[in-house]
Amino acid sequence: MVNYNKNFIVKSGAKIKLKNISTYWHGKYESHKKAQPEIQKYLEKMDKLQYLMYSENKNSLLIVLQGLDAAGKDGVIRHVLTGMNPQGCTVSSFKQPTELELNHDFLWRIHPETPRKGAVAIFNRSHYEDVLITRVHNLVSQKECANRYNLINDFEKLLVDENNTTILKFFLNISNKEQLKRFRKRLDDPTHQWKISEGDYKEREYWGNYMDAYEELLHKTSTKHAPWYIIPSDHKWFRDLAISHIITATLEDLKMKIPHPTVNISEIRSKYHADFKEEKSSKRKSSDR
Repeated sequence: MVNYNKNFIVKSGAKIKLKNISTYWHGKYESHKKAQPEIQKYLEKMDKLQYLMYSENKNSLLIVLQGLDAAGKDGVIRHVLTGMNPQGCTVSSFKQPTELELNHDFLWRIHPETPRKGAVAIFNRSHYEDVLITRVHNLVSQKECANRYNLINDFEKLLVDENNTTILKFFLNISNKEQLKRFRKRLDDPTHQWKISEGDYKEREYWGNYMDAYEELLHKTSTKHAPWYIIPSDHKWFRDLAISHIITATLEDLKMKIPHPTVNISEIRSKYHADFKEEKSSKRKSSDR
């Protein structure tokens, strides 16, 4: 079985050229139909692993989804993370900062959305917007952008060290051609027309700038404690397969266990379920006749 953790991870300090990385690779799978049983297997595992995390209450998981418009961030949340129990999972989306947020440091609005112990948090876009859009549109200097990389690395290390947070960061890598195809599909589908805007097309003019920004971001902020994964995303179903595999394998590595009870189970059983005990004994005698 292919180890997607190793295949798609960006090693710490590695320099990336996105033009040399396939957006349409799909391994041995020919179609969604062929991949679906394996995707389902990972979703079922994810459900059990999240239950372990919630019950153990020692670890937390932060999933960061980044990618250009139409890369599939919403799709991952809808199709992959249905394997998560909503009771222990939150989704946060970070759009253009408000006036209040702009009057604080760029990480001020991020920290309250990080996961508590036992929980999972998903970021649909994230603190990385502040080293992407700001760089592409020259809203911050190169020096300030470099400083933000360091602050982000320190912030993520804080989450890992102080809250046992496991951080998985996914860059959903689609081609220019595939993005345009998805935009066109939105235009033709009345149920998705609300998702398209002229601004989406204008941002395509900056495609090369975004690629440069992502390459630097991946180089500067993929660390051992918070690695980036570059996920081929032209095939939506393969994107879902790869991400569900990585999440499952990562959670399994935590070696989580159901915690021991904090009360005397025998005492509670004898105190509150004596009638159940008698009923059980009566059934046993009845079956012996």
